[in-house]
Amino acid sequence: MSRRAKMFAVLPTFLTLGNAACGFGAVTFAAKVGPTSAGGNELFIAAMLIFLAMLFDVLDGSAARWTKQVSDFGAQLDSLCDAVSFGVAPAFLMLQFVKHEYSFGQLPTLETYYHPRLLWVIAVLFVLCAVLRLARFNVETDEEDTHESFSGLPSPAAAGTVASFPIAMSGLRDLAADNDAIAQHVAEWMIPAVRLALPMITFAVACLMVSRIRYPHVFSQLFSGQRNRQHVLQLVFTMAAVFLVREMAVPLILCYFAFAAPLRIAWKEVVQRRLYKSPRV
Repeated sequence: MSRRAKMFAVLPTFLTLGNAACGFGAVTFAAKVGPTSAGGNELFIAAMLIFLAMLFDVLDGSAARWTKQVSDFGAQLDSLCDAVSFGVAPAFLMLQFVKHEYSFGQLPTLETYYHPRLLWVIAVLFVLCAVLRLARFNVETDEEDTHESFSGLPSPAAAGTVASFPIAMSGLRDLAADNDAIAQHVAEWMIPAVRLALPMITFAVACLMVSRIRYPHVFSQLFSGQRNRQHVLQLVFTMAAVFLVREMAVPLILCYFAFAAPLRIAWKEVVQRRLYKSPRV
């Protein structure tokens, strides 16, 4: 084995370990055993730490390629840290988010809809699918891979989709505290709806991680110069969504990324099946 393959890449390694530290921090804040009191914003901070872990995950790979310090050690370390930040942390955050009490109006609590054992099974399934997704990525990816697309939903995108809902909830809580009666009414109905949707979305993105659906490498397309008209339009609509709905734009954008491809495939299957069954003239 060459000396380069055994190299301990300092900068990429520290960035990767920063990913793991953020994942562990997300778990501790969600469990309310963090280093300091967050004043009721523990779930928001935990979600933000998962997004910070996503940033570290992007930077460590870029730093490794930039410094020409790509190694098997770095690839294995990256997967181990990703299992914490994008597997364990979002699953635990989902459990804490669902059981967190939001006292607005006389709406039924989420426990009416989900049994605790079902929620636990969904969380475990998410962790297992994330680990399988990371292991498959290591086996199927080599140094000459262009990284233009992924087979299956990437684990950071799945984790970000789950973590985006506590961030959106922060905006809904501010909306509920508004003096506008209409805003308060919207928030009172949106808060339980978001809590109801998150376990189902967690289950869905877990299944998409181990699927064979192709997903684009967004970071590579944005910064490698491979932009076309569709990419520009998507960027414009993304900026408009952020401006209009603020915190709610985060889950909307990530859910679009996660579910647009499978819905597009399902729609094509339905259309082709109808065309095949329709009588020919």
